[in-house]
Order: sequence, then C-alpha cells, then structure tokens
Amino acid sequence: VGLFSPAAFLCAGGRRTSVSVGLHRLVAAAFPFRANFGASFLSSSAGEKGPSLVDLDLNTLFRAPQGAQSGSGGEMGEMGEAQSYDVIVIGGGSGGLACAKRCAKHGKKVTLLDFVKPSPPGTTWGLGGTCVNVGCIPKKLMHYGALLGESAGDARSLGWTKFGAGEGGAHDWDTLVTSVQNYVRSINFGYRTELRDQKVEYKNEFGVFLDEHTVECTNKRGEKRTITGDHIIFAPGGRPRYLGVPGDKELCITSDDIFSLQKSPGKTLVVGASYIALECAGFLTGFGYETYVMSRSIFLRGFDQEVAEHIGNYMERHGTKMIKRCVPVKFERVEADEEQPENVGRIRCTYKNLDFGFETSECFDTVLLAVGRDACTANVGLEATGIQMNEKTGKVLVDAYDKCVGTDKIYAIGDAVDTRQELTPVAIKSGERLADRLFGGKPELKMDYNEVPTTVFTPIEYACVGMSEELATETHGAENLEVYHSYLKPLEWKTNHEFHDMKKGIEHREDNQCFFKLIALKTEEERAVGLHYVGPNAGEVMQGFALAMKLGAKKADFDDTVGIHPTVAEEFTTLKVTKSSGQDPTKRGC
Repeated sequence: VGLFSPAAFLCAGGRRTSVSVGLHRLVAAAFPFRANFGASFLSSSAGEKGPSLVDLDLNTLFRAPQGAQSGSGGEMGEMGEAQSYDVIVIGGGSGGLACAKRCAKHGKKVTLLDFVKPSPPGTTWGLGGTCVNVGCIPKKLMHYGALLGESAGDARSLGWTKFGAGEGGAHDWDTLVTSVQNYVRSINFGYRTELRDQKVEYKNEFGVFLDEHTVECTNKRGEKRTITGDHIIFAPGGRPRYLGVPGDKELCITSDDIFSLQKSPGKTLVVGASYIALECAGFLTGFGYETYVMSRSIFLRGFDQEVAEHIGNYMERHGTKMIKRCVPVKFERVEADEEQPENVGRIRCTYKNLDFGFETSECFDTVLLAVGRDACTANVGLEATGIQMNEKTGKVLVDAYDKCVGTDKIYAIGDAVDTRQELTPVAIKSGERLADRLFGGKPELKMDYNEVPTTVFTPIEYACVGMSEELATETHGAENLEVYHSYLKPLEWKTNHEFHDMKKGIEHREDNQCFFKLIALKTEEERAVGLHYVGPNAGEVMQGFALAMKLGAKKADFDDTVGIHPTVAEEFTTLKVTKSSGQDPTKRGC
C-alpha cells in the first residue's frame, strides 16, 4: 500500500510527475512479474533520466494476471470480439460505481464503461465522475482552504500572534491546485483497485446503445467493439451548460476546469446564481481574488428564498460584487486598449441589463460559467432502445424502481434521471438499492427521495432537509404552518472584533448571521416538514437532524431533546420565537 501512496504514485498526469529511480527499483523488486507492467515504465537505465509515472501503462497494471477471471467470465477479448455480461454499467460516477460493485457482490459478471470527453478548454479527469473530480471533493477542499484564511482573525484574537495574510502570509494558487489534484488522483487510483478487487471489469471506453441489450464501445484510439448485457444500468451523469453566445466556449471555463486551473484566476466573473456559482465565487473571494457574480434572477432557485437572500447579502457585504438582473451577450479577447492597457489579454464581457435594456462591458482575467448542467443523454443511442425522455430537460424517464420507461432491462440512476436530486449520496443509494432489488432478493426495496438533506458550501454555509417555506406554503397553506426562527453569533466568532470594511462598519464576524428555521405543520401536531440552518459546519449539523426528520419528528421532540452546550446545533432544541408572533428572533449573550 505504501508503494502506491499519493506522494509516490498519484502525481501521474499532474504537474509533479518525476519519481526517483529508487521507486523504480522498488517496483521491480516487489513485483517480479515485470512483464505485467507497462514496458515504458521499466525501460529507464541507470544513465537515463528517472522514470516518470506518466509513462506507466495503468491499463496494463490493472489487467488481471493470466488465468484470472473478471466476474464469472473469462478475460476481456481483443477489440472486435463480442462479449456478454450479466450487467453493463455505463458511467463511472458515484451511482455507476456503487451499483457495479454491489452487482458484483451479488455474484454477477459486471463491466463498467467510463469515458470523459474533454471540456472545451481541454480538461479531462479519471474514474469517479463529477463528485470526485470536478465537484463535491475539490469544491469542499477549496472552500475549506478559503475558510482557513477567513479564520486568521479568529486565531489572532485567541493568541496566535503570527497567522494569516495580516502577518505577511499569502495564498498560493499553485500549491492549492496541486494538493487538491493529488488527492483527487488518489481517489481515482483507489476506485480502480477497488473495482479490480471486487472483480468488476473497468474499461475506459465510450458506450453507445445499439439496441436494448447491445452496446458499442469505443476507446481513446477510436477502436470499437460490441458487448451485450442482460441488464444495462445507465448512469452517465451531466456536464456544465454553456450560454450559446459568441466566445463562451472559446474563452470561458466551467466547474469542469476551475479545480485544476493552472494559473491563478485573478479578477473573475462568475455567471450564474446556482449553488455552484455562489460556492465558487465564495472561495475565490476568500482567497483574495476580485470576484463578481452576474445573475439573471434570484439566487439559489428551489431553495428557501429567505435563506438565499440572507446568503447573497452576506457574500456581498464580505467582498463578492453582485451584478444583478444582467446576462452576458458576448465574450471577446482584448487585443488592444490604449486607455486601459492592463486589460490587454483579458476577456471582455459585454452584458445586458434585463430591466432597462442597456448594454455595457467589463474586463476579467477569468470567466466561470455556472448556468446549469445538462444530462449526458445526447449521442449515446437512446433512440435505439425505446427509452422515453423528458424533452424539456433532456433527462430519462424512469418508474419507481428506476426502470427506464419504454424498456424492460435498462435502468437509470443519478443526474441523468428526471425529477431526481442531483446529489452524490442519492446516486449511490439509488445504485446500491437497484442492485439489491435485481440480484439481492429484495424486489420491493425502493429508494425514498423525500427528506433528502443537502448543504451549500457558500462562505457562510447552508444546510436543509425537507421543504422550503415557499413549498410548504404552497403544499399545506400558510394558515396550517408555524414557522420557528432564530439568529445568533457562534461562540467561536465572539472574540474576533476585526473589521472586514471599517468605512462601512462591517465586522469580519458579524452578529446574528447564523440562522435557524423550523417549519412545523400544525395539522399534524407540529410535525417538522422543513429544517434550515445557515452557519459553520452546516452539513455536520444537519446530517443528524435529517434522521429525526426521516422519522417524523415533531416540534415537541426537538423541545424534549437536550442540547449540547456550547454548540450552534443546540439552538434547534430551544426554538421559541415564531414568525406569527412578530417577536425579534435575534440573540444577545450566550
């Protein structure tokens, strides 16, 4: 295990790829079956430059030794030979991986196809899908990195005399990206070894349906082969959407690219109002980059709007510049600018104000588009299978058991499925339960898509489970709801009296920025139908309360629970002020 540690092995494809000849000799000594490794890896002589792990043939490394089996069948045939499987999984993201491994655990012969087409700027990545490579994992690491900078004032107030940018420190983008990408690659590596250990055959190939049981596979060299499967699991995930205006694909990046960006982003425009837009804008602002958010309409559509407004206002007060009710019209590279020569080489964004109709422009070093995602359902042969689609969303229609409408043996899970939450834990649990239904003797084990908790990793985090206040009002009627709410300032913030903006009187750690909301249904003994929290460690706080919500907790159950002091989470056990009372929900003191 130590031989393939991130420091020694997982820089393959990254910026720090050279490895000592000593590692090379260790590999040769530890693995006498030298022929099973890529020839280029073992070709360096003592007088040559040390080997680079970029040259290691991972497909050769992970091929089973001669005589071994993958699943219940033999080894993979040469390109062009047709093979049959119990299960074909298309897509190596969270859901596809979970389903493939669970199917193999039930003794089925499984192959998994995963192929990443490069983004317009050329970014690609390894096994694991969006979450691991260009989503949850790198996003949270960068978010955490930004929070560390924000906590410098807290540290100074508690005795750390030299801490943060105020003491001569600075943030280094290159170090951030290298650390994040090395960890991401360690996960890629772990997934591949796990698939091999669980006898799931992994192929870096693009799958296209030929019919309900047949898939054409194309590798990176353009070579094709055909395979068949008794069951096919379709889990292709999604990719970021572009605006369709001049210059967007040529000059802009998306969340596919930001986490491996080779140079610091500088002055950045984030286009969009989604959680991805606000999360990225938040950590870029936290790292000290001049960051703008351009939004067409409301922030965090689909989330509780009282909370969304609270987060937007907080971000704006703390340095993120908001350009509201505007949309980009075109992007172009600045070739010359006599009045502002510093703009040469930058990206000029011309945008339109939707309220007044005028156009203006601004120049940026980086433009990040976060305007939604599209399911990867185009050009994969779905028309050959009878699968029915939602033409508006481009997503696959399924029944309550994840079977694609219009087919008998094709199932779909994850972000490409209509009306499903685009969340990693949802995809994982859906995939595992699908496998258990098909092969584990649990034909009625369905996924419950209600009361699914989630977190938005904005600078001040937000987590929720259940309904927003808007949805609860629409569903049950305002007269049937009691909304409990409260604000406070975490204990950890109270010793920090530094100012974010002295002129405007904005403290770095403001009073009453943590927010709590419990939406109770009066007609069912005040059963909690929505729970919302804004503040530090939001996901950690909400995960436990999600279980209570799943079990039908009532307001009285929260009241009967003894809180842990001093924590922010204990506030949910002491909520007293309702919106209907008109009382002040803010806090003073402990």
